[in-house]
Amino acid sequence: MSCQSTAAVLFFILLFCTLRVTFTFKVLFTSSQKHQQITTNAILQKTAEVCMEQAQRTGKDFTKPDSLTVDSLAEACFASKSKKGFQRAINEIKDSNARVDLWKVLSAEYHFDNEMFLEGQGLIRKGLEIVKANIRQMRLEAARRKLGEILHTLQDFYSHSNWIELGNLLPYTDLIRPYHKIENIADSKTSTCTSCNGSNCDNNILESIIREKKLTSGYFFTLSKPQGKCSHGDFGDVSTLIPPSGGINKDTNGSSHGRLHPQAADMAITATRELLEDIRRAAGDTDFLRFMGINQSSSVLCFVIDTTGSMGDDIDEVKRVTSFIIDSKRGTTDEPSAYILVPFNDPSFGPLMRTSNPDEFKVQVNGLSATGGGDLPEMCLSGLQLALTGAPPESEIFVFTDAGAKDIELKSTTEALIKTTQSKVNFLVTTFARRRRSTSGDQQQSRGFTTRLDSPFDQLYRDLSEASGGQTIRVAKYMLPKATSIIVDASSSELVTLLQAVRNPGKAENFFVLVDSSVKNLTIYITGNSPSFLVTSPSGESQSNTESNGTLGEIQRVGNFYTVRLSNHNQTGLWQISVNSAQPYTIKVIGQSAIDFLFNFVKISEGSHAAYEVLDSQPHASGNATLLVTVTGGDSVNVTEVALVEASGSGVVNGTLEDLGSGDYLVTVTTVPTEKFFVRVRGESAISGSTLNNFQRQSTTQFRASNVSITTQVNGTWEPGTALSVGFTVSTSGSGDTLTIRARNDRGFAITLPESLTLDSAGSANGTVTLTAPSDTPSGTDVTLTIEVDAPGASDSNFAVLRLSVVARVTDVTPPVCEIVNVNADCSGDCRLSTWELSANLTDGNGTGIQSLMVQQGTGILTTTSVIEGGVMVMLASYVASCCSEDVELVAVDEVGNVGTCFRSIRATVSPSTSAPSPHSITTTKPTSTATASTGGHPALLSLCLWFSVELFLKQIIHF
Repeated sequence: MSCQSTAAVLFFILLFCTLRVTFTFKVLFTSSQKHQQITTNAILQKTAEVCMEQAQRTGKDFTKPDSLTVDSLAEACFASKSKKGFQRAINEIKDSNARVDLWKVLSAEYHFDNEMFLEGQGLIRKGLEIVKANIRQMRLEAARRKLGEILHTLQDFYSHSNWIELGNLLPYTDLIRPYHKIENIADSKTSTCTSCNGSNCDNNILESIIREKKLTSGYFFTLSKPQGKCSHGDFGDVSTLIPPSGGINKDTNGSSHGRLHPQAADMAITATRELLEDIRRAAGDTDFLRFMGINQSSSVLCFVIDTTGSMGDDIDEVKRVTSFIIDSKRGTTDEPSAYILVPFNDPSFGPLMRTSNPDEFKVQVNGLSATGGGDLPEMCLSGLQLALTGAPPESEIFVFTDAGAKDIELKSTTEALIKTTQSKVNFLVTTFARRRRSTSGDQQQSRGFTTRLDSPFDQLYRDLSEASGGQTIRVAKYMLPKATSIIVDASSSELVTLLQAVRNPGKAENFFVLVDSSVKNLTIYITGNSPSFLVTSPSGESQSNTESNGTLGEIQRVGNFYTVRLSNHNQTGLWQISVNSAQPYTIKVIGQSAIDFLFNFVKISEGSHAAYEVLDSQPHASGNATLLVTVTGGDSVNVTEVALVEASGSGVVNGTLEDLGSGDYLVTVTTVPTEKFFVRVRGESAISGSTLNNFQRQSTTQFRASNVSITTQVNGTWEPGTALSVGFTVSTSGSGDTLTIRARNDRGFAITLPESLTLDSAGSANGTVTLTAPSDTPSGTDVTLTIEVDAPGASDSNFAVLRLSVVARVTDVTPPVCEIVNVNADCSGDCRLSTWELSANLTDGNGTGIQSLMVQQGTGILTTTSVIEGGVMVMLASYVASCCSEDVELVAVDEVGNVGTCFRSIRATVSPSTSAPSPHSITTTKPTSTATASTGGHPALLSLCLWFSVELFLKQIIHF
């Protein structure tokens, strides 16, 4: 290579490293279809299909929205109260997808660059195994993160390879087949491209490659591109300096092969739907919809309970309130979507118990008893840690105890988990008090308390609850039933926070709350030592804390906790809450509304092609900070202001908004508050015609900027009985300092790490955390690792939180086999008066065994029995249906998620097709004399596998 060429290469390398340009379907700021758009469209389409088929099976009417959006589809799926959860699930998948461009920008296998087809296929297959294993363990957040990662690789195949140029009109199904390898790849010595004609690269792929259907992809950012190979192409790709020049990518409309971008994007959507269908069949419709955030409601019931000997009364109250919530909300849109229980004692805690079955949760709670407990402190934070990592994000967690925390060293870890999950933690701390006569219920509550709490532990609970936006309620044990009304409130769906503030030390202050017309059941919570307050409505009516019942509503005091329940009459407008107290207090205003927001602090890559990753740590104190905000509530909702608001003061930092469409906003602030802060969103929505309705929402989690930064890097997979190394880098603005390092995980796995790191002259240092999973770890277990770093003197700190999955090596790659042995159908008369029957045998051969068999299509009744034939377990299936339900599709799933299917139709005709078979259809049929269903004139030797393949194939590629 000449000196001139070398200089040009070095220039491009420097430019690339400076701009951190990403080359893939773009992530932000482009009119072309982005990874987020491709992913969202595929999820909406597949979810609509699942909801429609589920509605048909249950006799409900499903109306597909004219425009598929999160809000419209949640309504159509009879899950209107889960709009925010649906949006959150999509965001988790999209965010993980986008992160690949920052973490793995030069890892060719993650983008199918450099003809690394087998390696890319391996990533998708292994990732799919992890997703299925996580779902089986109900670790849905971990599953979503892995799904987003593999979807990036899958989608890039259609943009970076020549699959489109070869004339293919359908996705390459072998990419996700566990038992097929990619074939006809151009070998390393085969030339694939010629140089472009100037900027015109339309015909730069060699004619011989097209004619022979050879698969190739562009080489990217490498000086070792083999002779005659294609480049990825476009700005910053140094491989284009090595002939042949130009590129073949279809990332945008303006790319080298940008004319084919629409086809590549559409095929990526179809391929994404195909992969989602595979997950859906393995998980079943109910768990698939739960995976996508579609539940009957958005609420979760989560208890962390001290079970030591003094907690008998508290446990009895938990049993009572549990039964009340379950019985009163069963079958309603407020019925919790998940139930979580974590007991703790000393020295034990856990295990976490999670279910979606309310009756099962009742049994778990009713099985609790108060025993043991010697010394006073208990393992409270260890139990809370399990709840924070096991509950969905933004859950409301209730901790019951009458003692301090023995594991106070977990405070910083707990705070890190609170910030990353944005869950709210409420402590109901009970005290002992004698009942005594009094003319004032408030006076009665304030006298005669004895407690197992010491002041430092009391402060610990207040610190954690304030950091999360929860409450610390101190109440006599016999008054606990009145305090648990907060749990009933929190079990309602679509709860939103309009205002949250902490004042420590206390002072007199007026708080203003803007209430829009979408808000119902407006409620004010105030905690503190006898504060006085006055609530004033938009119409000027007032009610003070001395009036338990007044013109505005009802005020109830229990211990240090005040609840103001405002009447639902005309709540719209600007409310004022005047609080006067010299003691610390908190104030929180909540209601129910479909208008809400999701947000994350993100890191944006520089350059003309932006990418981002969600920060699993606190934002940096110096320079700009960026947030990605998503507003829910419909197309008429628009954000006009996003601000960082000091939690204990009046400081406000307003951000600059960029509307990304579909409810997403990129928000940039030029500075971050030095004190703890909340995120506040204001905007407007159209309530009728052109009338605008102003709204205000606020986060409950407190954040704090840090001058310490920490980044992590995870490579490889993690199997039971093996160790996983997680590399990390810490940095500050100084040099030579020694930073303290801590790392903890929620599974108690063995862990090694450096206790401290000394910064080099550039102000950074590298370290490694190693985790070892026991050999008996169930496949699909997710592990939450928290790495913490403290500056000298604990003057500053930061953290990184990672979700890691332990998945056993899968050797069973073949799906169950279904053999239809008999069909008996006589449906010549009124279909409502007749039934038809099907019998089938299903086996998994020498595989892991059939884990489940379900009816995916059809409204009949399925019964099964299992027998052993020739040393192989055979599942005998019998299906009986009305003649009005003419089709049946059975889905068999083995223990590792491989899917096999049976399909049979008794319709009079079945249209022939020469389409390729479906990727997951392995069905055989024995001819029977009792089968009266017509085969449409086709030869009897044509197997039902072909008919099913046609059916599934059409369902996957046709947008209904």
